Amino acid sequence: MSHFAKVSDGKVVNLIVAELEFFDTFVDSSPGTWIQTSYNTLGGQHPEGRPLRKNYAGIGYNYDAVLNAFIPPKPFASWILNETTCLWDAPILMPTDGKVYSWDESQGNWVTR
Repeated sequence: MSHFAKVSDGKVVNLIVAELEFFDTFVDSSPGTWIQTSYNTLGGQHPEGRPLRKNYAGIGYNYDAVLNAFIPPKPFASWILNETTCLWDAPILMPTDGKVYSWDESQGNWVTR
């Protein structure tokens, strides 16, 4: 089975799973374009070494045709798009001291929960 994202005006508006050999017979007259996505792709990585479009698409994701990538919604205004992974990076690395952290946008920093 293959996964496809319906993209309209650069936004993912629908997802389906279909047999690749039968996909061309799928009838859909709504505006947009169907683009294949890979359920096992995250940050440009795939366990079998065959990433597709940087990330698995989700409803509300953006599709960037120049990067040929699905990009999740920006979680915070201060976060920066990593064009290699097409994921959002915090402006400050999260500490790796074993504590549980969450991002506090008002402080612009990681805080313990």
